Formats: sequence, structure tokens, C-alpha cells
Amino acid sequence: MAFFSHEGHQVYYEVHGEAEKTLIILNGIMMSAASWQPFIKLLKEHVRVVLVDFFDQGKSSKTHVPYDQTLQVGLVKALIDHVRCSSGKMVLLGISYGGEIAMKVAVEAPEAVDALILANTTDYTDPQLKAVGDAWISAAKTYDGRVFFKATIPPIYSGGFYERQLEWLSAREKMFSELFKPEWYEAFIRLVISAENHDERHRLSRIKVPTLVIGADQDQITPLRCQKRIAGAISNARFMVIPECGHASMYEKPHEFFAMVLGFIGTAKETFEI
Repeated sequence: MAFFSHEGHQVYYEVHGEAEKTLIILNGIMMSAASWQPFIKLLKEHVRVVLVDFFDQGKSSKTHVPYDQTLQVGLVKALIDHVRCSSGKMVLLGISYGGEIAMKVAVEAPEAVDALILANTTDYTDPQLKAVGDAWISAAKTYDGRVFFKATIPPIYSGGFYERQLEWLSAREKMFSELFKPEWYEAFIRLVISAENHDERHRLSRIKVPTLVIGADQDQITPLRCQKRIAGAISNARFMVIPECGHASMYEKPHEFFAMVLGFIGTAKETFEI
């Protein structure tokens, strides 16, 4: 658990484990490094895990000014240099917003990326996703945790998960209302705005590293059509779908999600003759 400086701001990151392969995990927009804590024990048995908070997330600096995703891409490039070890290249895992950043890094710094995992993400912010973001911003501007929760959280999960985990979700709604302060909402708004012009459709074909694209069949935020486009544009992509699952696939179906992640990391560079 440590910080390093980039662009005059402090970046919070964590390193877990000592395995030869390094997995850098990039968060979704409402996440932080703390979101991955339930999975660290499993992951560090197989990989050296690096967690990071983007600017305006978790313990990293708040920018207080608008920006685009170029700022976060620079953060990840600096992180790669900062945590690089003798084994060399890294595996990048990005979910949702983090997947958008991961694909940009894979395009712009291919020498640093050994393999790429893109989960529940999109190649561009289409009009429907832009409308979702606008609704989230409107809810955030109320500074009311319960209003924000009801506007953002129900579409993130599948109906089955929402029903099964209603008690857990109710606790999170209470947490939103008690813990989130105006600074958090303002940072969240900047994160949403930073993704409004995201469009990698014309550059995805430049990604040449082995890539796993993970989708979920009940994802309402970035539907399967988004992952299908990504997988179709990257020549060395594998595409897998988690059934009966919504946008937050690592929470809804952790066994399936991490079986895919760890299986891919173990086989990404293998060739098979049958």
C-alpha cells in the first residue's frame, strides 16, 4: 500500500503476492482498490496483483478540474513503469471504465502489455450509454445517497442477483447515504464526463496481444453487442459470456469470472496442435 506522484497528483496503489506474472487491475467507475479485497487471497496464489485508484477514485488525488481519459492512461503507463519487475510485461485487466483505459494503454504502449482482459466494457460511448451517464450525473448532483443509489445501482445488477442479495444491497444504500460526501460526488461526475468522448473503434485493430473479452448476458450498462464489437475488431481475441449475470460480473459470478481470468492468464501464450 503506497503512493507515487504523477502529473502533480498522488496515485494510490497496492501490490500483493510475489508470483512471476503481474496482473494490473483497473477499476470500474464507482470502484476503488478496496473493491477487489475479497479476491486478493485467491489471485495472489497465481499472480502478482497490482491494484490502483484512478484519479478521482479512492485514495488517489482529486483533480478538481475537468479532464479526458488521457489523464488516466498516463497514470496507468506511469504505474507500469513504477511496478515493473524482472519478469517484464504485464497483464492488464480492466472492467467497465477500467476496460476503456486498458484498451487505450494496449494501443499506445504495446511494448508494456503482455496480454489484455476486457470485462463488461465498450469500445465507445454510444448515445444510450451517454444518456445513462447523464442520468447518473443528475443523481450525483443531488448529493443524496439514496437518490444516487436508486438511480445508478439497480441497472448494474441482474434481476436474480438483486433479488438474492437484497439485504446486502440495502446495506449499501444505507452506506451511500452515510459515507458519500460532496467531494465524492463531484469526483464521480468528473469521471463520468471524462468517458463521454471515449471512442476506440478506429484503433482496436492495432491491439495485437492476446486478449480476452468477457461479457454478461444481462448487462444493461454495456450490453453484449459492445463486447462482440470489441472481440470482432481485435485479431487475437477470445470472447466469453457469463450467463444470468449483470454488469458487475466479478461480484455476481466470481467463480466464473476468475476462472476465465486465471485460465486465460495461464494459456494466453500457449499454442495447441490437435
